[in-house]
Amino acid sequence: MALQLTVHADAAAVARAAARFIAGQARCAIGARGRFTLAVSGGRTPWQMLRALADEPVDWTHVQLFQVDERVAPPGDAARNLTHLEESLLAHVDLPAANVHAMPVEASDLDAAADRYALTLATIAGTPPILDLVHLGLGDDGHVASLVPGDAVLAEDFRSVAVTQPYAGHRRMTLTFPVLDRARCVLFVVTGQEKALALQRLQAGDRRIPAARVTGERACILADVAAAGSPATA
Repeated sequence: MALQLTVHADAAAVARAAARFIAGQARCAIGARGRFTLAVSGGRTPWQMLRALADEPVDWTHVQLFQVDERVAPPGDAARNLTHLEESLLAHVDLPAANVHAMPVEASDLDAAADRYALTLATIAGTPPILDLVHLGLGDDGHVASLVPGDAVLAEDFRSVAVTQPYAGHRRMTLTFPVLDRARCVLFVVTGQEKALALQRLQAGDRRIPAARVTGERACILADVAAAGSPATA
């Protein structure tokens, strides 16, 4: 995977640049296909990114919003990515409620719920589903989405959505590698010195970390100086 890396001064600059990039991709997709299918991950910098995205010129009535992953936790829990997604983006844009596709992690049967989410994904993004843009973070252990080292879900090559074993206190629902790999664009947003080693391994294509197994041809990285260990290029 050839990864284009752009380095910004700090996390705030990365968030703003990512927002501009996503908005540009949205306008292109809506112009070409009449809609924009976006899947977002969680994290501190992404919440800044999404708040900045709310101020970008995007026709939200033509956006279909999915989650890359979600912790199994109650509604409104601070651990839920959806909680922060609502606060940072959904409270500030006119995105129709029917276009917001939250992962059903409150279901009693999580595997069945994952299959239902996969069906929703296929209904909107095609069979097999092709998302316009997938936003990904990078864990300091090299995990991406909720595809974490050692989990059986790493080997999933059929199901689009799966449920992990507990990791850092929570089971998680996550998109799988096949969905990530088919995306028209993959955007890694990486900030903080604690991510520096994982970012080096990602750039080197070290498939011992899950992130380096994302094989999408149109993948790029926006990082800050702390994570990249190099001067800003933008």
